[in-house]
Amino acid sequence: MLSGKRSFTNAIADLQALHPGNFAMVMASGIVSVGLANLGFEVLAELLYYFAVFIWLSLLVLSTARAVVHFSAVRVDLLNPRMVFSYFTLVAATAIVGILWHAHGHVQLAMLCWWIAFLSWSALLYLSFSVLTFLTHEHNVNIVHGGWLISIVGTQSLVLLGARIAPELGPYSSFMMIEIHMLWGLGLAFYGIFVTLFCYRIFFLTLKPDQVSPLLWVVMGAAAICANAGTSLLTGNPGLPFLVAQRPFIEGISMMIWAWATWWIPMLVLFFVWKHLIHKLPLRYEPILWSFVFPLGMYAVASGRLGLAAEFSPLEWISKVMVWIAFAAWCFTLIGFLHQMVRTLRRW
Repeated sequence: MLSGKRSFTNAIADLQALHPGNFAMVMASGIVSVGLANLGFEVLAELLYYFAVFIWLSLLVLSTARAVVHFSAVRVDLLNPRMVFSYFTLVAATAIVGILWHAHGHVQLAMLCWWIAFLSWSALLYLSFSVLTFLTHEHNVNIVHGGWLISIVGTQSLVLLGARIAPELGPYSSFMMIEIHMLWGLGLAFYGIFVTLFCYRIFFLTLKPDQVSPLLWVVMGAAAICANAGTSLLTGNPGLPFLVAQRPFIEGISMMIWAWATWWIPMLVLFFVWKHLIHKLPLRYEPILWSFVFPLGMYAVASGRLGLAAEFSPLEWISKVMVWIAFAAWCFTLIGFLHQMVRTLRRW
């Protein structure tokens, strides 16, 4: 009886500590599944697809339970400028699941995911900027970190899913095409704002090794998803002449933002070496480690799609290499996750 009570108490405590960034596991699994499917490795892609959907549903249940049982903890997170942007992983994860469901022929479920993601994105966007504007906090650039750019990832994930479901909307498809073109531009504007603050923070202020986290990779991942979303606009049927006229602009920006994402990869590797090899800080599993895997997978998919749009095969070769790097990172991170789960179950 006492052991069961202790297990229940530990489970409730773990629920309170549930990090909203756990949805990045769904994002990473889903985008690697898309990359493997593009290469024709259907068995691996299917395994990751089912894993992503299972984790997404599980996290929805756990997050809802946390909001009910530990509402005060959720409230603290949402009013914390360092934490609130982590909730955009829910938006991106839901959109990624929608993309996977659409690829498997579940169009209605994909549409439902878009609306869930869009409504969540709308609420979180104004909440997060209200927190930055109205609440008392550290009013300097030190509060900026790579996790803020998850808001851009969430914005552009709506573009990716919206481009897929637009043809299914019949007479309303033009409304969706207008919407996702606006979202793409809005995501670029947010990226320009946040990455400027972020670069100032890491290049001109003191940066300690323990402040270098896997969230740094979101800077590259956000740029990669902007490029990927741009190619989705290019390969779809815009319908309206006004949107057709935007294509040269989208082509140029997509190539430029992909180049910017590419520039970041060696820089982020240097940060990794500086933290773990020079300063010898151990590499441990934490939920935000999935935010390292997702950018690799997104860069792989974006490179392949840009290669197809530009009819430039070397970009597709880059995509093939990066898919396997992303898959290796996914396996490594999954091992850390399973090890943590075993330790948690033993503690219960």
